[in-house]
Amino acid sequence: MLRLTVLLGENDQFHHRPAYAEIVHRAHAAGLAGASVFRGVEGFGASSLVHTTRLLSLSEDLPVAVVIVDEAARIRAFLPELEEITREGLVLLDEVEAVRFPARDTGGEDRADGGAGGGEGGA
Repeated sequence: MLRLTVLLGENDQFHHRPAYAEIVHRAHAAGLAGASVFRGVEGFGASSLVHTTRLLSLSEDLPVAVVIVDEAARIRAFLPELEEITREGLVLLDEVEAVRFPARDTGGEDRADGGAGGGEGGA
Protein backbone atom coordinates (compact mmCIF):
# COMPACT_ATOMS: atom_id res chain seq x y z
CA MET A 1 0.00 0.00 0.00
CA LEU A 2 1.10 3.54 -0.70
CA ARG A 3 0.04 6.76 0.98
CA LEU A 4 0.00 9.73 -1.36
CA THR A 5 0.11 13.10 0.41
CA VAL A 6 -0.19 16.34 -1.52
CA LEU A 7 0.79 19.47 0.42
CA LEU A 8 -0.48 22.72 -1.04
CA GLY A 9 -2.07 26.03 -0.17
CA GLU A 10 -5.77 26.41 0.50
CA ASN A 11 -5.99 29.10 -2.18
CA ASP A 12 -4.20 27.09 -4.89
CA GLN A 13 -6.53 26.93 -7.90
CA PHE A 14 -6.97 24.71 -10.93
CA HIS A 15 -9.31 26.17 -13.57
CA HIS A 16 -11.13 28.39 -11.02
CA ARG A 17 -11.61 25.51 -8.59
CA PRO A 18 -9.64 24.75 -5.40
CA ALA A 19 -6.79 22.42 -6.35
CA TYR A 20 -7.52 20.16 -3.35
CA ALA A 21 -11.13 19.69 -4.55
CA GLU A 22 -9.94 18.86 -8.07
CA ILE A 23 -7.58 16.22 -6.65
CA VAL A 24 -10.37 14.62 -4.59
CA HIS A 25 -12.79 14.55 -7.53
CA ARG A 26 -10.19 13.09 -9.89
CA ALA A 27 -9.20 10.47 -7.30
CA HIS A 28 -12.87 9.49 -7.02
CA ALA A 29 -13.24 9.34 -10.81
CA ALA A 30 -10.09 7.17 -10.99
CA GLY A 31 -11.68 4.69 -8.58
CA LEU A 32 -9.14 5.15 -5.80
CA ALA A 33 -10.06 3.80 -2.37
CA GLY A 34 -10.63 7.23 -0.80
CA ALA A 35 -9.26 10.72 -0.30
CA SER A 36 -9.32 13.14 2.62
CA VAL A 37 -8.38 16.81 2.88
CA PHE A 38 -6.86 18.14 6.10
CA ARG A 39 -6.61 21.87 6.76
CA GLY A 40 -3.56 23.05 8.66
CA VAL A 41 -3.55 25.77 11.30
CA GLU A 42 -0.07 27.05 10.48
CA GLY A 43 2.72 26.44 8.01
CA PHE A 44 5.01 27.74 5.30
CA GLY A 45 6.25 26.43 2.00
CA ALA A 46 8.19 27.56 -1.04
CA SER A 47 7.21 31.23 -0.53
CA SER A 48 8.71 31.20 3.02
CA LEU A 49 5.68 33.16 4.26
CA VAL A 50 4.20 31.74 7.45
CA HIS A 51 0.44 31.31 7.13
CA THR A 52 -1.44 30.99 10.40
CA THR A 53 -4.92 31.18 11.89
CA ARG A 54 -3.53 33.19 14.81
CA LEU A 55 -3.18 36.46 12.91
CA LEU A 56 -6.31 37.66 11.16
CA SER A 57 -4.35 39.41 8.42
CA LEU A 58 -2.54 36.17 7.49
CA SER A 59 -5.40 33.73 7.96
CA GLU A 60 -5.73 33.17 4.23
CA ASP A 61 -4.04 30.47 2.16
CA LEU A 62 -3.58 28.03 5.03
CA PRO A 63 -1.77 24.77 4.31
CA VAL A 64 -3.84 21.76 3.27
CA ALA A 65 -2.91 18.11 2.86
CA VAL A 66 -4.75 15.73 0.55
CA VAL A 67 -4.18 12.13 1.66
CA ILE A 68 -4.98 9.07 -0.47
CA VAL A 69 -4.15 5.46 0.43
CA ASP A 70 -4.45 2.64 -2.11
CA GLU A 71 -2.48 -0.09 -3.83
CA ALA A 72 0.90 1.10 -5.13
CA ALA A 73 0.08 0.54 -8.82
CA ARG A 74 -3.16 2.54 -8.55
CA ILE A 75 -1.43 5.43 -6.77
CA ARG A 76 1.41 5.51 -9.30
CA ALA A 77 -1.08 5.50 -12.17
CA PHE A 78 -2.72 8.59 -10.62
CA LEU A 79 0.52 10.63 -10.47
CA PRO A 80 0.18 12.14 -13.99
CA GLU A 81 -3.15 13.66 -12.88
CA LEU A 82 -1.35 15.42 -10.03
CA GLU A 83 1.35 16.78 -12.31
CA GLU A 84 -1.33 18.66 -14.22
CA ILE A 85 -3.03 20.05 -11.08
CA THR A 86 -0.20 20.84 -8.66
CA ARG A 87 2.13 23.57 -9.85
CA GLU A 88 3.65 24.56 -6.50
CA GLY A 89 2.59 21.73 -4.20
CA LEU A 90 4.72 18.97 -2.79
CA VAL A 91 3.80 15.32 -3.43
CA LEU A 92 4.95 12.64 -0.98
CA LEU A 93 4.76 8.86 -1.34
CA ASP A 94 5.12 6.57 1.69
CA GLU A 95 4.78 2.83 2.01
CA VAL A 96 2.17 2.11 4.68
CA GLU A 97 0.46 -0.83 6.30
CA ALA A 98 -3.32 -0.55 6.50
CA VAL A 99 -5.04 -2.02 9.54
CA ARG A 100 -8.77 -2.63 9.27
CA PHE A 101 -11.04 -3.43 12.18
CA PRO A 102 -14.29 -5.36 11.68
CA ALA A 103 -17.55 -3.48 12.12
CA ARG A 104 -18.84 -3.58 15.67
CA ASP A 105 -22.27 -4.81 16.63
CA THR A 106 -23.95 -2.13 18.73
CA GLY A 107 -26.56 -4.52 20.13
CA GLY A 108 -24.25 -5.70 22.91
CA GLU A 109 -25.42 -9.36 22.99
CA ASP A 110 -22.64 -10.82 20.86
CA ARG A 111 -19.77 -9.11 22.66
CA ALA A 112 -16.99 -11.24 24.13
CA ASP A 113 -17.40 -9.59 27.54
CA GLY A 114 -21.10 -10.44 27.71
CA GLY A 115 -22.18 -6.91 26.84
CA ALA A 116 -21.00 -5.33 30.10
CA GLY A 117 -18.79 -2.83 28.29
CA GLY A 118 -16.68 -2.14 31.35
CA GLY A 119 -13.50 -3.88 30.28
CA GLU A 120 -12.02 -6.88 32.09
CA GLY A 121 -13.89 -8.46 34.96
CA GLY A 122 -17.13 -6.49 34.48
CA ALA A 123 -18.78 -5.00 37.55
